Amino acid sequence: MKRKRDDMEIVWQTPANPPERHDYIFLNGRRHVRPYYFEFISHVKNRWAGKTIVDLFAEEFKGRPYEYYVSAVKSGRIQVDGQIVPVSYIVRSSQKLSHFLHRHEPPTMACDISILQKETDVLTVCKPASIPVHPCGQYRKNTVVGILQAEDGLAPLFPIHRLDRLVSGLLILARSAAKADLFRQQIEAGKVKKQYIAKVIGVFPEDEQVVDANINYNAREGRSTIKVRDCCGNNPLNGKAACTKFTRISTSGSHSIVLCEPITGRTHQIRVHLQYIGHPIGNDALYMSESGAARSTEGLTADRAAIKSGSSLGSNFSGINSIHKHEENPNDDFSIDPMCTNCPSLIPKGYEELEEGLWLHCVRYCGPDWFYECPYPDWASLS
Repeated sequence: MKRKRDDMEIVWQTPANPPERHDYIFLNGRRHVRPYYFEFISHVKNRWAGKTIVDLFAEEFKGRPYEYYVSAVKSGRIQVDGQIVPVSYIVRSSQKLSHFLHRHEPPTMACDISILQKETDVLTVCKPASIPVHPCGQYRKNTVVGILQAEDGLAPLFPIHRLDRLVSGLLILARSAAKADLFRQQIEAGKVKKQYIAKVIGVFPEDEQVVDANINYNAREGRSTIKVRDCCGNNPLNGKAACTKFTRISTSGSHSIVLCEPITGRTHQIRVHLQYIGHPIGNDALYMSESGAARSTEGLTADRAAIKSGSSLGSNFSGINSIHKHEENPNDDFSIDPMCTNCPSLIPKGYEELEEGLWLHCVRYCGPDWFYECPYPDWASLS
């Protein structure tokens, strides 16, 4: 879709536009996406109906100031059913909302995505930490699926399991919908086993530990908590059932490398179960308690450790995911949009700090007649 601005012709992208190699900018160990014009599409929910178009956006999408939405409606950057409307327009249920904006994606660490196995119907890769698996939230091109399509021409791809953005390791992608469905059927039937390794604080017990504790995930806070009955057994047990097996691989006295085998698949399950038994992941800012932080030899959380040391994930993945060597001028073909609330910065607001990956890495998935593995990261060696 093309529209004219006073000084240039704008080409608006939609989810149908695939990412391309030239979309990326590499600078100071980070992978950026060249800002681009994008059409966000949504439909009016019942609870939005009756609000003015400006109030709706200001209340539901709080990342930009009220004045921006007034200007966006007046200029046609926000439309209803493909039409420009006045700022006083009252929306109705199910109407199509289009928000045309200058999109800045958050940066990730500039690690290459190593292809481990490439089969006719299956692709396995070593996912670097900090890169989301698929488009979500503010990420679209800066994802594993997007990067593999742009740099290796691999599409379509269907991830068959989830890895959180800050978690690294084995990622299995089906190359057809039929193969993806087969994998999902096996997972839902409990026929697939998965293994991770984690670097935790303290001397982990030598005997196998089985944690069977319910988990409740709070989407607003972005974290999980353990739910247990009180000492009298009066309160009902809330949350979802969750079980994880842990086995110590090695220890240095201050940290231990632990094999983690989640039986269920709850959000942040391994992280919150390790916290629950007193051995949180050693650089997990979200789940490391104050007492745990004091026991860490560095005393640094995931993001602060990277900032203080000036290091990047490349040092953790020298044998797996190498740092992308190409550097570009960040101002090369980077247009400044006068209405954009992020310009002239390349990085969107709130994403200026560097992040370090969690010491949590997926190493193996196995099914009835198949298995895939991923090498250990450098931090798994305590020597």
